[in-house]
Amino acid sequence: MRIIPALDIIDNKCVRLTRGDYSSMSVYSSDPLDMALRFEDAGCRYIHMVDLDGAKSRHIVNLGALERVASGTGLKIDFGGGIKSREDIESAFNSGASQVVIGSVAVTMPELFLEWLERYGSEKVILGADFRNGEIAINGWKDESKVFLSDLLDVYHAKGVSHAICTDISKDGTLEGPVIETYRAIVCKTGINIIASGGIGSLSDIRRLDDAGCEGVVIGKALYENKITLKELSELCLKKE
Repeated sequence: MRIIPALDIIDNKCVRLTRGDYSSMSVYSSDPLDMALRFEDAGCRYIHMVDLDGAKSRHIVNLGALERVASGTGLKIDFGGGIKSREDIESAFNSGASQVVIGSVAVTMPELFLEWLERYGSEKVILGADFRNGEIAINGWKDESKVFLSDLLDVYHAKGVSHAICTDISKDGTLEGPVIETYRAIVCKTGINIIASGGIGSLSDIRRLDDAGCEGVVIGKALYENKITLKELSELCLKKE
């Protein structure tokens, strides 16, 4: 299992939301690079970076933060939020992203998503499947899509998607623990490598997701609130990787 700390960015600051509510924003650092270096020093090799301004505005906003983290660390960065065009993807890669996470476009413009998947490959393009009550949400989680998580994974598994970050919006930022059975069910049903996100609040949550067969886990507020310490993160990275 890959251990992937989260860096959510608003106005070039590290923040966390609760259940995708922008009014619930808490700022944890004014320097994303400093936070990324802490994670790297703890032994992490990956980071999940989301441009929340971009997700809301429907175009990338915080490229500067991506560039600083990419140039200042050796972390492999998967980057998402506001990617709506090929130019956005190229900007993300040119700024240091190792992978891009595509969510809304995969739902609203599947032909375009498949074009990107073919052009860049399944190791570079990750499906972003953000869901609430089993239904995919898009555009910074503001809009419902009427597309169900299981259906989206089935369709794109058949089209060659190899990795999907599945974020349970109802749990995101709550520290309440993920709904393990949801992840267990989608791992069993699809051949896509599932990266779980949302609600992780303890080492026990990570162990249970590992047991459920998830390929990776994104950890956010639990790190920022010291529910999982950097020492524990370091030990976890050594053990899992």
